[in-house]
Order: sequence, then C-alpha cells, then structure tokens
Amino acid sequence: MILPKALEDQFWQEFKQFEQERTMRYITTGERIGYERGIVEGKQALILKLLKRRLGELSPEIEQHIQSLSLNQLEALGEALLDFATMTDLSDWLQTN
Repeated sequence: MILPKALEDQFWQEFKQFEQERTMRYITTGERIGYERGIVEGKQALILKLLKRRLGELSPEIEQHIQSLSLNQLEALGEALLDFATMTDLSDWLQTN
C-alpha cells in the first residue's frame, strides 16, 4: 500500500513519537545501586521510627541489628512489629529471623 506523501510524513512523525514514548531510559549500575540503597535506608528509618513509637527507645545494639537486615527481613519486620507489645517481642523476633 502506498500512502500519499502528506499521510506518509504524518505516519512517520507519529511513529517516531510512539517509539520515543516507549523507549526506556538507561540506568547505570551506580544509579541502580544508589536507588536500591535508598529504598533499604528508607525502610530502615521507617521501621526504626515505628518501633520507637511502639516500644520506646531502642538500644544501639538493636538499632545496629535492624540496620544489618536484608530488604526481605525488613519487610517481614515491618509486618511483625504490628503485633509487638514489648521489647521482648522484638528481641525474640530478631533472634529467630
């Protein structure tokens, strides 16, 4: 099928725009690592804040332990802390996870 020149030009302009809108931006390894680190640090900060509000001040050892948790462990702790009533609950969770 051959399009008239005006329609062919319009088609190619719209096609180029379509491709540009669908193109994914390249993320360098450094950017990806920084992004992931930011997510982990944000979750750590939020969980520490929630634990302090629920249980009171945390010892430096407990804070350090929480900061060493993996992302999956942080997410699990975020759910578990809703059931904590005492510092013992937190300590027990940290020992088993």
